[in-house]
Parts: sequence; structure tokens; C-alpha cells
Amino acid sequence: MRPWLLTLTSLVITAPAWSSNQARPNVLVIITDDQRWDAMSCAGHPFLQTPHIDRLAQEGARFTNAFVTTSLCSPSRASMLSGLYAHRHGVLNNFTDYPHDLPSYPRRLQQLGYETAYIGKWHMGENEDQPRPGFDFWMSHKGQGRYFDNEFNINGQRRVIKGYYTHVVTDYAIQWLRQPRIKPFLLIVGHKAPHGGPIVPEPKYEQLFENQTISRPVTADDYTGKPDWLKQCRFTWHGIGGPLYGLKEYPKFVRYYLATIVSVDDSVGRIYQTLRDIGQLDNTLIIYTSDNGFALGEHGRVDKRTMYEESIRVPLLVRYPKMIRPGTIVSPMVVNIDIAPSILDICGAKPLEYCHGRSWKPLLEGKTIPWRSSWLYEYNYEKEFPYTPNVRGVRTEEWKYIRYPHGDGKPDRHKAELYHLKTDPLERYNLVGDPKYAPMVQQLESELERLLKQTDGWPAKMPLDEGIKDVPPEY
Repeated sequence: MRPWLLTLTSLVITAPAWSSNQARPNVLVIITDDQRWDAMSCAGHPFLQTPHIDRLAQEGARFTNAFVTTSLCSPSRASMLSGLYAHRHGVLNNFTDYPHDLPSYPRRLQQLGYETAYIGKWHMGENEDQPRPGFDFWMSHKGQGRYFDNEFNINGQRRVIKGYYTHVVTDYAIQWLRQPRIKPFLLIVGHKAPHGGPIVPEPKYEQLFENQTISRPVTADDYTGKPDWLKQCRFTWHGIGGPLYGLKEYPKFVRYYLATIVSVDDSVGRIYQTLRDIGQLDNTLIIYTSDNGFALGEHGRVDKRTMYEESIRVPLLVRYPKMIRPGTIVSPMVVNIDIAPSILDICGAKPLEYCHGRSWKPLLEGKTIPWRSSWLYEYNYEKEFPYTPNVRGVRTEEWKYIRYPHGDGKPDRHKAELYHLKTDPLERYNLVGDPKYAPMVQQLESELERLLKQTDGWPAKMPLDEGIKDVPPEY
């Protein structure tokens, strides 16, 4: 029996009637797909302008050190919903659905009396589009979806809807928000952008960055000190020299990636205005984030999955003026498993009984509290995408230690990595073989083991790493 079933079966919550004198906020969660932390003008991007996204930071808070515990779409999304590391919720790849018996913050809010909706990309359970538990309104599709003309499942009925993905889900989100209701609401909007395979901007933005010079990152061609697998994957589906984008298409790839985010910014502006129009803007907790980051050529990669900063670091903006002072900057490390407990805490809901994450509500309120000094990263080798090995690692505020377990208890297949992020933010200099840093390696090894034990992930169970294979998938 799964551990969460022990508490779920005995949980009884009476849904109260909603009245205007209650303090529970509405909740809007906007999730992009593969948006790295610095792909916003408020994060310092040199030419991408995102004024509507920036406004959330200006009127609320920006977390400058937000990360995901698994840099892969489905596991990360499951961690957002459950507050659990992937080794506990069980969604280890992009083909596994969220367990129907696993508690989540939408189900908890629904039990509390919230009207709930999911509109857009769900991306858990590749071949399934049926409504999921916890949502009164459901609009999603199978798998990745396309940038144009998708078949959506709307509350059990399939319908092909023409148009650009970002605008379609925004139109339906706005329609849903404008419906009369007497309950507080939870709305999750899942964008496809800026996910690739390939990336398709809307026509009016296709040439937006044509005059911007795009150069490959300084780490794109430098494998000094790196494990062998990284160079081996250079010409695979997830490498900068691979068939998906290729070295010659690299500038176009980056321009298109950024252009799709401009459409998302338009969407944020439209939804923001809708909340204002219906009189619910300042009574709504707005969270903007992404399921993982994305490498734009760094370390020879055009993908996520790795533990490098471009892959694990994501945007996280929160607006709720009843709690947050405008322009708040939150610098402590937060991770995607913190989203569920934070939302429930702010809404005054009962916490999930089994949860690895912590509420960042006190951080938003400006309180000084004990906070995490390290966290665990995990990724599991995928036979469908054999371009990245198993990964287990630990990150602190200054250090990062990465291991590549074989999966059968044998010694790691690849050389480990150690970076001092304070002096080497681009992760260019692997210090793992320097005797001077042997004590740090030992310390971080112990911390990695402690985190796995603390989160019921030890002994570690993972797929067998079958090695890097140059066989591009269908998409």
C-alpha cells in the first residue's frame, strides 16, 4: 500500500460555503514548458522583453533561486502537484501519468470548496487525455500537443480547435474566469511554449529577433573536465550538433524559443486584465513558473535533464498584494516541491500529510526563518531518450556535486562533477579530481545520502543506464 493511502482514506473535509468575508484567495498558476530562469526581461535578459510577466514581479515577488528537483516535464509537474520528490510520487519519465490515488493541492482545494480548472498542457500520461481527479473543468490533450490546431478533451468530449496554442488556451481560460461563481477558484493554465520539437512561434513574432546577433555560449564546445557522456551526446537528438536543430540552425532555434515566450507574455497580460475586469485581481494568488529550464547550447546541449544550472533553474514569480510587498526579492533556494505546500498554506488549507516540500509563505512575508541549505536532484535514464545517464546530485548555495549511478549498484559509469558556483557560475571547471577538494566531495556525498534517506529514496532505485545511443526518437 502506498504511504499516502494510509492518511487519505481517513481524511474527511467538509467543504464550506464561500462568502465574501472569508479570507481565502483565488489561485491562478501559470506553467510554461521548458522556460529557463533568465528568459524574462525582469531576470536581466539582454533583449527579450516580457512586460506583462515583469509586472507580476514588480507588483509581487521574484524568487531568484528557484529550481526543479527533476528537470523533466512529467516528473516535475507531478512534484509541483504533490510536493514530493519523483522517487516517491513515481512519475519518473514522460510516459507515466499522475497516480489517481495520490493527493495533490488541487484535490485538497477542491475538497475545501474551491471551483477548480485545468486548461492547457498536462503532459503526464502520454496517450491519455481524459479528465483527471481534482478538477471541475478539464481541457487538455494527449502528449505534447502542437503549436497549431490541437484536439482537446473538454470535460470528456474531444474537439479540434484551430489556432495558435497559446491563444487558444488563453481564450478558454478567460471564458472560464468570466463565468459567475460564488466559490473561490483555482485555475491552472499549462502552456506549450517554449517547448521544442520543433519550436514554432506565431507568425507575427517569427521575425521579431531577426536582427539580434546570436552566439553560441562559451561552454558549447568546451568539454574539458566533463564526463565522457556529454561529448558522446553532442550529435544526438539532445545535442547542439544533433538532427533536431543542428549547428547551422542554432541562431534560428534560439530566436524561435524566445519568440514563443513573447506570446506567453501577451497571454499573461490578457489574463491579468481579465482578473481586473471581474474585480478579482488583488484577491488572486498568481504564480508564474515553468516545469524545468532548458539549455540553449550550454555544455553542448539543447535540452533539459542535466543538473547544470540552465536545466534546473526556473522562473518563479508570485503576486498577492494582501501578503507581498511590491518588488520583493526572495533569494533563499526554493524548489518545485515547495509549490503545493505553499499554496495550501496561503489558502489556509490543511497540509498534505506526506510532503517533502516546505511553504515559502514566511519568505514572502519577509520573515527570517530557518531554511534549507541543500536539496536533492534526481533524473532517471530513459530508454526512449537515451542521451542522458542516471543523475543524482546535491546543490547548496555555493556548491554542486553530481553523480551518474549505473543503476545496478556497480561503480558509476561516468566521472562525477564538482563545481564551486560562487566563483564558477558557468560550471566550467570540474574540481572533483583535485585533492584539495576531496573533503568537500566527501561532505557532499554524505549530504546526498542523507537527503535520499530523509525522503525515503535510499537505497536508491533507478533504471539501468544502458549508455548513450544515437537513435533519434519520432519527435
